[in-house]
Amino acid sequence: MDRNQLKKWFQNPVKMAHKYSLHVVYFCTGCGIIEIPPSITARWDAERFGIIPVATPRQASLFIIAGYVSLKTLRSIIRTYEQMPEPKFTVSLGSCPINGGMYYDSYNTIKHLEKYIPVDGMIAGCMPRPEAIFVGVTHLWTLIDKDMADGYKRYRSNYSAYRANQEKILGKLEWPPLFPIHGEE
Repeated sequence: MDRNQLKKWFQNPVKMAHKYSLHVVYFCTGCGIIEIPPSITARWDAERFGIIPVATPRQASLFIIAGYVSLKTLRSIIRTYEQMPEPKFTVSLGSCPINGGMYYDSYNTIKHLEKYIPVDGMIAGCMPRPEAIFVGVTHLWTLIDKDMADGYKRYRSNYSAYRANQEKILGKLEWPPLFPIHGEE
């Protein structure tokens, strides 16, 4: 952490607050939940890094998706992501949300989550250990610091493409578009 660099803190205190105060909402399916509880218990203590679990997406700034993503759960993932306030960051935890993992050849598995919502970071493994989660979070800090964790900005500017991908696989979504869709303005 760069706490000894006070100049950076004073230049952009809002960015530093977002960086070191990540309120996380988890979306876990199947075995995806197995490494999350150890990361928030006394041994690993995620709160010392500013990672605080929250109950609702309306309070969250970090969305961690762990475990396989099916057609049925994709709808909930998209809805959860859209309910989060900006700035928001998304991390895929484990092989399944990245490339389908061991379910890559299933008809019901989403292979590339980043086609449907923007993903700022990916932590590979089946399942990644708690140490990998912290390595991923410190890498996310670097991306935030360099203004490279911009998934929420990409979602806004490319919303028409994301919505088209979502509706291509899920059919017409029952909630209104979050942003104006090009051609329907």
